[in-house]
Amino acid sequence: MTAPRGMRWIDGGEFQMGSERFYPEEAPVRRVRVDGFWIDQAPVTNRQFAAFVRASGHKTLAETPPDPRDYPGMDPKMARAGSLVFHPTAGPVRLDDPSQWWVFRFGACWRRPLGKPGPLALDDHPVVHVAYQDALAYAEWAGKSLPTEAEWEFAARGGTASDYAWGDELAPGGAMLANYWQGEFPWRNQALDGWERTSPVGAFPPNGHGLHDMIGNVWEWTCDWYADAAGLAPASPCCVPSNPRGGLAEKSYDPLTPQVKIPRKVIKGGSHLCAESYCRRYRPAARHPQAIDSSTSHIGFRCVLRA
Repeated sequence: MTAPRGMRWIDGGEFQMGSERFYPEEAPVRRVRVDGFWIDQAPVTNRQFAAFVRASGHKTLAETPPDPRDYPGMDPKMARAGSLVFHPTAGPVRLDDPSQWWVFRFGACWRRPLGKPGPLALDDHPVVHVAYQDALAYAEWAGKSLPTEAEWEFAARGGTASDYAWGDELAPGGAMLANYWQGEFPWRNQALDGWERTSPVGAFPPNGHGLHDMIGNVWEWTCDWYADAAGLAPASPCCVPSNPRGGLAEKSYDPLTPQVKIPRKVIKGGSHLCAESYCRRYRPAARHPQAIDSSTSHIGFRCVLRA
């Protein structure tokens, strides 16, 4: 098969998925196997997404006013198109209330990441403010798929078994190897890596598979429904699952809000908002649940082609 433009081939194989060194949802470590696949060398950019929109006429969820009937109790004034935008706080705050730094901004979408009025999206930056349905629509238009969590993590590791995509030290010799938050989150970003928000794809060195931004910059959608890793581990340590998939949609609801029946997908890789002081999820094993009806200024995606 001729190498698809902008994609890298990942030989299949076995690897140790997960981690027991950071957050409980990443454990246990389990051995899994994936088949070979092609994966985008970088996250989908605004330029690429714009070509998709021109060709298909797609309208993203963030550009569509929500229907109050789908959200009982919703303030009618909020029934306007928009998306969640990160806004730094004025000083130190408690880190158990994300509403202090997330603002639903009318007019925020992939075209204008900070809302209206605000600057236009930069062509070579990852597209953001894309909900799961938007990422899936792009993938189908491109003749591709969204990666499974196992495929994504296998590719992100770049052939290593280290905590990070390049080794076990976050900034070896002080080198900034990914776009993440340096400083006290969410109010003081020293931006030692040169970027306060998203960075152009390819601004940092690739991993061992030649892939850019698998760590930091933007979180990335996978096609797996979220479930605790413990529930996905094989019953016997001798078993090595092939091409494992996530849980069931109905099992992915947020247990903290049982009245909300919106399923969640796994997102991977962390973003420019991950910090040592708050969210050390700029690692291949890191994972997080994200409701499929949500879009933010720090979530994007990349695609795969399976053999």
